[in-house]
Amino acid sequence: MLGEFVHSFILLALELIVLFIGISFLISILQSFIPYERIEESLKTKNKFLASWIAVFFAFITPFCSCSTIPVVVNMLKKKMPFGIVMVFLFASPVLDPTILTIMGVVLGWKVTIIYVAITSILSIVIGLALEAFGFEKSVKKVVMKNEEEEAKAFSIKNAWEETFTLMKEVLPFVLLGALIGAGIKNLVPTEWIAATLGEESIWLVPIAAILGIPLYIRLSSMIPISQVLLTKGMALGPVMALLISSAGASLPEVVMLKSIFKKELVILFVLSVFSMASISGFLFYLI
Repeated sequence: MLGEFVHSFILLALELIVLFIGISFLISILQSFIPYERIEESLKTKNKFLASWIAVFFAFITPFCSCSTIPVVVNMLKKKMPFGIVMVFLFASPVLDPTILTIMGVVLGWKVTIIYVAITSILSIVIGLALEAFGFEKSVKKVVMKNEEEEAKAFSIKNAWEETFTLMKEVLPFVLLGALIGAGIKNLVPTEWIAATLGEESIWLVPIAAILGIPLYIRLSSMIPISQVLLTKGMALGPVMALLISSAGASLPEVVMLKSIFKKELVILFVLSVFSMASISGFLFYLI
């Protein structure tokens, strides 16, 4: 059993590392041709619907985890971008990482990934604009943060490789953690138990999975192999996706950081919104 566990761990880890390096390098090349300044300017358009989708696209091309998103949000607020559009970006950014979505497509299937992108994008827009409509802009504190902008590097294959391996070093612990947990579930947890307890009829697991995901701070890169194994073992797709979205969309470190720029009521509402997004997504996956 120990040998099978080690074998599964090595295979999962190698598969993810190879995929991550290859896809990250390709995306790094593509990102060098994206006009970020023009996108930021277009976020200020008066057409909220268009600006919301631009914010989702901006979230997609900026591969940040939940904590890394906060400095960008502060910068957007300092530039007087509409509050609702900033909130759309805040919800969408950690759950729409282009590298991880590509890996998700390879590992979990493109149908699941496309549905995931559609649901999280639409819910990010609905929740972000709703918070603005209900006047929660007044709950933003006046925070002055140093705007540290990196000097733009000229595109080269060398720079693309450097960015890829820098990102890989940051994500590697999470990839290995996900592979370790995935291998453990695959070899140590009985398939029959998961199928019977967490299977198709366990719709009540969706909100529980959404609650459990928030304090875990498990990045999408960790959740992909865990999700793959849970689904293979027979766990229903709904709670798996709820766990994946809530763990990526919010975390305790992020909540602590948000307290420095948002008043308490908006921080609480943010956590409830992520929980709602994860739960609604989980239930929708049951229906689809």
